[in-house]
Amino acid sequence: MSSEFIEALSEIEREKGISKDILLEAIEAALISSYKRNFNTAQNVRVDINRFTGVIKVYARKTVVEDVLDPRLEISVEASREINPHYQLEDIAEIEVTPRDFGRIAAQTAKQVVTQRIREAERGLIYNAFIDKEEDIVNGIVQRQDVRNLFIDLGKVEAVLPLTELMPTDKFKHGDRVKSFITKVENTTKGPQIFLSRTHPGLLKRLFELEVPEIYDGVVEIRSVAREAGFRSKIAVHSRNPEVDPVGSCVGQKGMRVQTIVTELKGEKIDIVRWSESVEEYVANALSPSKVIEVIVHEQEKMARVIVPDYQLSLAIGIKGQNARLAAKLTGWKIDIKSETQAEQEFGRPKSQVGTMHQDSISID
Repeated sequence: MSSEFIEALSEIEREKGISKDILLEAIEAALISSYKRNFNTAQNVRVDINRFTGVIKVYARKTVVEDVLDPRLEISVEASREINPHYQLEDIAEIEVTPRDFGRIAAQTAKQVVTQRIREAERGLIYNAFIDKEEDIVNGIVQRQDVRNLFIDLGKVEAVLPLTELMPTDKFKHGDRVKSFITKVENTTKGPQIFLSRTHPGLLKRLFELEVPEIYDGVVEIRSVAREAGFRSKIAVHSRNPEVDPVGSCVGQKGMRVQTIVTELKGEKIDIVRWSESVEEYVANALSPSKVIEVIVHEQEKMARVIVPDYQLSLAIGIKGQNARLAAKLTGWKIDIKSETQAEQEFGRPKSQVGTMHQDSISID
């Protein structure tokens, strides 16, 4: 070791942000293990690295006693006072036992320790950077694929995008750029592990937050998202400012804002509905694009019975029940949909003469 080594540690401290003192303490601890392993000793030892010159010394630490029973761990009072006349019984005397060729071992050990600590520090920086991005969108490049995952290069780290988290319309190959949602960041022994998704409802929510300034500014808020990735989604929005139309803000002029999101999601259909404190109105909006005549709320069962025109029944339910299923997810209410004719037959309700309920929503294909 030398003063150049100490200067190199100072440079690492400046560039990597790793304390020089912490590195030196770690090297000293590693050198103790190296000394015991290479020199087959059971002695208690201390390794000291001079913080200015880099000179390394090894000291055997022995307890001062009257009668020495184990010379590896004990030293007599007389012998200790030859080293330092101030030693007393039960003191710990330190005797230099630095081996001649210890410098070579020290240099190798120090290199290993510094390399390991730099790697740990870099992993820590990466973890700290991405833990703040959890539940956010990132762009990456497809690196490779195995039977279960796509591996996405995010710059300083490789993230995992499980194939189960891809939309049915997603087809990626090596080198393709991918926009994904960070679902989880873990700090493992192998470094930060970052998990991505393209199907998570959070991806849709963040896309709207990035695309719609009113949402980013907090004037319009997203109250709920329901998504069947790659096929259809519903998003409920509310405006804190009565003069700002939340649905119109999300759609944008000539539909430009929402169309950008639809394109990113490979043509996924998006229904934007107005959130309402009124369950009846909210459920009616959520069933867009179907028209609703009446909503009857059953609070105890948290179920809403919805009556729609006969010709709107299949639209309200949707292909394979998708529209009704998404509306139920969006509102958190069970939804039972009946046509006017079914309602008349089952409940004896006459067909409505007053037209459909007012609904505030828009569907984008």
